[in-house]
Amino acid sequence: MALAAIDCGSNSTRLLVTDDAGVALHRDMRITRLSAGVDAQGHLGPDAIERSYAVLREYRAVMDAHGVTNGLVVATSAVRDAANGAAFLAGAEEILGVRGRILLGIEEAHLTFAGATAGLEPDSRPTVVVDIGGGSTELVGPGPGGLVSHSMQLGCVRVTERALGSSAVTPERLAAADTMIDAEIERAFEEVPALADFRGRSRLVGVAGTVATLAHLDMGLADYHREAVHHLVLPRETVGFWRIRLQRLEPADRLNFAGMTPGREDVLVAGLRVLERVMSVLGADDITHSESDILEGVIGWLQR
Repeated sequence: MALAAIDCGSNSTRLLVTDDAGVALHRDMRITRLSAGVDAQGHLGPDAIERSYAVLREYRAVMDAHGVTNGLVVATSAVRDAANGAAFLAGAEEILGVRGRILLGIEEAHLTFAGATAGLEPDSRPTVVVDIGGGSTELVGPGPGGLVSHSMQLGCVRVTERALGSSAVTPERLAAADTMIDAEIERAFEEVPALADFRGRSRLVGVAGTVATLAHLDMGLADYHREAVHHLVLPRETVGFWRIRLQRLEPADRLNFAGMTPGREDVLVAGLRVLERVMSVLGADDITHSESDILEGVIGWLQR
């Protein structure tokens, strides 16, 4: 029996098909920018919806080829924030023929943590997962009574649209982005004081497109190479190096670097800046990239 997990994220739409033991049979990722304009307009735009639905139709064909009989499509920040999010999900369910769920922030955090920490080497430090999406950034780690988490309105698309802009970065725009980022991080620590316990003593694990693209850039990998970047450790200095290098360029010129995923060239700098600030506040000298994330968490949920 094949299983399928589909993630309708703010910037990308992804598919994972596995056998019933969780062994991957097929993976796919497309940049669909579902969140385009949501921050300003409050709803998903028709072009963004159709981009996503077109990919979902292709995914259904892949699922048919693998004989998928059980699956779940999840939607996160963009759909959560949109007035027409429920209608979008209903259309996605109809196309895919599987159940759908708009995840609450805490549900997204739990599924992401489960996927990201699977297969990690033991460590004496508590593991904190940072998930930088298009619309939000989740922080999640172990607390005294279970996982503690917070969803910040700091996705790479949101920060780009609100503050950083989609061109070479000026000092004024960087300052505006930093004000936005720092205010959200401060709010996270105010609302979830337990996050402060992770400062200076945690192992930071990063998932999703910002950290994955950074890993491929730093290794100079023109093509996706899961084995090469899974559990790759990236120093904080590397995050800053690539952020500074890329922010000086127009988005089209950023595509000249091996490892830059088309569709991320205009939002990666924002994601890297969020990552830098989070690492600084938590006192993390490095971050371990995990290619396993919410998709693996969804597969685990389907296996129950």
